Amino acid sequence: MKKYKVGVIGATGMVGQRFLLLLDKHPWFEITTLAASSRSAGKKYGELMNNRWLLKEPMPEKVKDMVIADAADVEGVAATVDFCFCAVNMPKSEILALEEAYAKAECPIVSNNSANRFTPDVPMVIPEINADHIKIIESQRKRLGTKRGFVAVKSNCSLQSYVPAIHPLKELGVNKVLACTYQAISGAGKNFNTWPEMVDNLIPYIGGEEEKSEKEPLKIWGKIENGEIVNTDEIQITSQCLRVPVSDGHTAAVFMSFKDKAPTVDEVIKVWENYKGRAQELELPSAPKQFLHYYTEPDQPQIKSAREVEGGMAISVGRLREDTQYDMKFVCMSHNTLRGAAGGAVLLAELLAAEGYFD
Repeated sequence: MKKYKVGVIGATGMVGQRFLLLLDKHPWFEITTLAASSRSAGKKYGELMNNRWLLKEPMPEKVKDMVIADAADVEGVAATVDFCFCAVNMPKSEILALEEAYAKAECPIVSNNSANRFTPDVPMVIPEINADHIKIIESQRKRLGTKRGFVAVKSNCSLQSYVPAIHPLKELGVNKVLACTYQAISGAGKNFNTWPEMVDNLIPYIGGEEEKSEKEPLKIWGKIENGEIVNTDEIQITSQCLRVPVSDGHTAAVFMSFKDKAPTVDEVIKVWENYKGRAQELELPSAPKQFLHYYTEPDQPQIKSAREVEGGMAISVGRLREDTQYDMKFVCMSHNTLRGAAGGAVLLAELLAAEGYFD
């Protein structure tokens, strides 16, 4: 695999910082360009971010002297890279316009943003689940009039804690899901220093999160028809989403019913333990060897011990048991800024690279 030149648009935010850590020693991708708002443009990254670095890991040395480009200079940034990751904090309409402008400049965009998730010909991909959706890029390129340029997105961070566990059970007939998510403060781009109000607190509302949790999986499980991804109608999902005083890691309590006879607990665990997706088949650099880790202990998985499993890219599941109103219930969790955000986007980029979409 050749080395691809990569840009990070929105490099100053928490997810942008996570991208820099993940790409620092990546075997396929090399950071050549950092971009942010015009307020940051022209400044050295290390000097600007000296007091704004939010992660516990130190800033990579090689980005400290890189001069930040203006993200609005689409042609200038596009000329320096093979593709870009995008993790900007802007109004949705501006993100839509920016990502499409880069695509039309023949610069593929792998986005962490939600703006394009429901664009019908933009693939929203979890590589272990719906890798085949990247085929829709051919239709998107026809709409945009591009040869290389396109936009691909990763899904919402919280649903990546439970959708992976539900997915392998579709063949067993799961058709109704209730998911209550308990989401870390880094999902809001903050830590306890920048958000002290979250210490010893719980907020029972996250704007727009329940809509994403209920609708995005339907697209992930959808089918490509006539140049669009059409949502599935085989599963119904309802959710509640709460912000909890946890630094990193989203947890979900999940209840599910099956349209016919429910499988046994042992049958479900066996399906989880044996499941592999396209990311494992291709042995992508960031892919966990074991996608779904099942814990038999009654008090597991726990955030502190489970969020870093397989570099924070695995999904941890436990407490599967029968339920009195639904058929079954379980808990699961994942690292929201690794699997759920920057890491999920890097894995998607690896899939796109392996399948030739950056060439």
